[in-house]
Amino acid sequence: MIWLISLLAAMASALLAWVLAEASEHLAAQGKHQEGLKRLEQQLAALFLFVDVRKLVLLNLALMGLVTVGVWLLARNPVLPVLVPVLFLLAPGWGYRFIRVRRQKQFEQQLPDAIQSLSGALKAGASLNAGFMQLAQESSPPLSQEVELIIREQRLGVSLDSALSNLGRRMPLPTVVLLVSTIRIAAETGGELAEALSRTATTMRSIAQAEGKIAALTAQGKMQAWVVGLLPMLLLYVLSRMEPVAMAKLWTTTLGWGVIAVIVFLEFMGVWLIRRIVAIDV
Repeated sequence: MIWLISLLAAMASALLAWVLAEASEHLAAQGKHQEGLKRLEQQLAALFLFVDVRKLVLLNLALMGLVTVGVWLLARNPVLPVLVPVLFLLAPGWGYRFIRVRRQKQFEQQLPDAIQSLSGALKAGASLNAGFMQLAQESSPPLSQEVELIIREQRLGVSLDSALSNLGRRMPLPTVVLLVSTIRIAAETGGELAEALSRTATTMRSIAQAEGKIAALTAQGKMQAWVVGLLPMLLLYVLSRMEPVAMAKLWTTTLGWGVIAVIVFLEFMGVWLIRRIVAIDV
């Protein structure tokens, strides 16, 4: 009997995944959805992630259907299967932002040394393009990828100013704005670019040191936000195990669901406020 139920559940999951895949193909054939897929593909290409977006969407929909059915079979709870599609719909955006922020942080960490190396190449008599080529060969991603893209754009006829503007759009960071402004000002005024880049690298290192000190001083406050936020959840779990009859009203009545909604809202606002207080921008 158990094997029969498992087989039927697997068949239902596969059927649901197929229906979602067919529906997504029909929607993808429409112009508006094609534009959305193209925009998503461009966003991933800006992170140097060249994947088939259509297959990625189909995989997400198929996994959403399978996990939803699996959660319903295991939990037998009408609420959890409803939350699973919401999480799967939000997960791609969360993943994209996580990868983008991580890539920007890695780029920002590599930038001071890269600028110092570029300044050294200019002092040795190399041109700016030769310095970029040397930087692309010696550095590691994501810096090497961005520099190689600047070189390719210039080979296709894009001006240096436009290529640097494109870099600023891909990497909207204050350090990148400082670098682009330094190169532009030196090119317009005819100043010593190598010396200006050296001073820029020193300024970036000073900023990074100040940010590191602030991050170390505010780490306790950020951890406190998560501890304070998770403590009521842990208390609810402990009370549910100790007094299941008394706590059952919290999960089965309308008033109980309202109390849970208020708790979740206050928890979110508390964590958000604490993190905003300890978030100090240099």
